[in-house]
Amino acid sequence: MISRDPEVRLRDLADACGLTERAVRAIVADLEHAGYLTRERVGRRNRYRIVPGTPFRHPAEEHFDIGILLRTLAREGPGHRPPSGRGESAGGTPPPREGERAGRRPTAVTPPGAVPAREATGRDRGREGEPP
Repeated sequence: MISRDPEVRLRDLADACGLTERAVRAIVADLEHAGYLTRERVGRRNRYRIVPGTPFRHPAEEHFDIGILLRTLAREGPGHRPPSGRGESAGGTPPPREGERAGRRPTAVTPPGAVPAREATGRDRGREGEPP
């Protein structure tokens, strides 16, 4: 979004990403500190510029620069999701399985009469020689 609109307000960026404004400010500050962005004050607004020749930080990707990623993202456009072939719903996430709530992992169910795992640990037992 910054590459498309260098004068975007961080509040608008936060709304578009589904993050808090505070989180977006921290992320942008980290990117600026690492050299991926520059910020210029223009009147009462900020203008951000992406520094495309900056390499990725991780040693496995340090020979690539972020310009490659940005060009790929710009080519695909906002909201593009590659097909996965997993029968996903229109929202881009697989439909929940029976007994699952959307967006959450299934929870473990303890069968009736079974001892839950946290009670079966050594923490709940008495000292050696003492009854539990």
